[in-house]
Amino acid sequence: MKSVLTLILVIISFTLSAQQTFIYCGNLVDVEKGKVVSEKTIIVENDYIVDIQNGFVEVPQNSKLIDLRESTVLPGLFDMHVHLESETSKDNYIKPFTLNEADVAYEAQGHAKTTLMAGFTSVRDLGGSGVNTSLRNAINKGQLVGPTIYSAGKSIATTGGHADPTNGYKADLMGSPGPDQGVINGTAEAREAVRQRYKNGSDVIKITATGGVLSVAKSGQNPQFFEDEMKAIVETANDYGILTAAHAHGDEGMQRAIRAGIKTIEHGTMMSEETMELMKEYDTYYVPTITAGKSVAELAEIEGYYPELVVPKAKAIGPKIQSTFEKAYKKGVNIAFGTDAGVFKHGENAKEFGYMVEVGMPAMEAIQSATLVSARLLKVDDYYGSIKKGKKADIIAVEANPLNNISTLENVIFVMKHGEVVKQ
Repeated sequence: MKSVLTLILVIISFTLSAQQTFIYCGNLVDVEKGKVVSEKTIIVENDYIVDIQNGFVEVPQNSKLIDLRESTVLPGLFDMHVHLESETSKDNYIKPFTLNEADVAYEAQGHAKTTLMAGFTSVRDLGGSGVNTSLRNAINKGQLVGPTIYSAGKSIATTGGHADPTNGYKADLMGSPGPDQGVINGTAEAREAVRQRYKNGSDVIKITATGGVLSVAKSGQNPQFFEDEMKAIVETANDYGILTAAHAHGDEGMQRAIRAGIKTIEHGTMMSEETMELMKEYDTYYVPTITAGKSVAELAEIEGYYPELVVPKAKAIGPKIQSTFEKAYKKGVNIAFGTDAGVFKHGENAKEFGYMVEVGMPAMEAIQSATLVSARLLKVDDYYGSIKKGKKADIIAVEANPLNNISTLENVIFVMKHGEVVKQ
């Protein structure tokens, strides 16, 4: 009996040893210390980092070696603003009438995989039909390949607001969508909409505090919620421990959202210095989405790409986001990385780093905004956001040192998510 027990213990020990993966890192971006260190070995067991050692240590028998001595290794990246259910195309505005929910889900899983292969191991999906939440669940169960998703489900708007799903429809199709469809008027419906999102499994609440660029509605920047409606949303979300985000281009809508307690402002195009100071006072974060702004401005030059009502908004608002980001960064506003991927092609998310660095943000701070800062904002920094013993093994690699060449982040050559290699 004793010999059988010994044999079992040997087998268990052998199995555990076989689960370890050793990663040799030529360079390693330490986002917590804000520097790049050389010649490190990361040891991964199952889906966690169990140790980080100096130099290239000897790999035990039955363990796996991943040799990235010629590469720079980073923590998996966060994109705090994506839309995985769709991607920009000339026929996007007719798709609600031609695609079934199953079609949307099929396309979404492709976008999710593309995003992960680009090095973004975690994303915040800020608005879809609810397929985004089901996609999250399927990925978490291991049924699909994709990033960890923090889903807003369906965004919340007011009647005729940016996220009213019936904007531009003819009268007999327009109907009167309510809180279940993410359309509210008044504080009672605001609370109901948040509770419905919680019931549907949302991780985050997203509202459209102002008009938007791509909705078929005239204004791209007018305020679209009263402050008491936003306060009702924030108070209810806080009760459920859910983070809040507000799409906003116009300044007045931003100020209402900040005073109401919204945690992140998305786009922020017409942000004034007064609003920047208000964001600092309320500890509000700015998610710039520069890439989306540049993309819609370019696409608006293609005849027939967008509806006529959208074109002037895209041309007017799109080009301004980068300069707003520059001012906000220099003013000391908290910045979290986000791109609005889906408005442009998924997988090109890392272009945002170049646009941030181009106007004055140091490369390390840009990387931190997509790692440690985003993880802290989502309150998941105990597990994500840096390469550290005890954290999840979300690890990527690029060919060059991004502090010297930020564009290298646009070509991720290695991706590990939760200890599993998905790109090598």
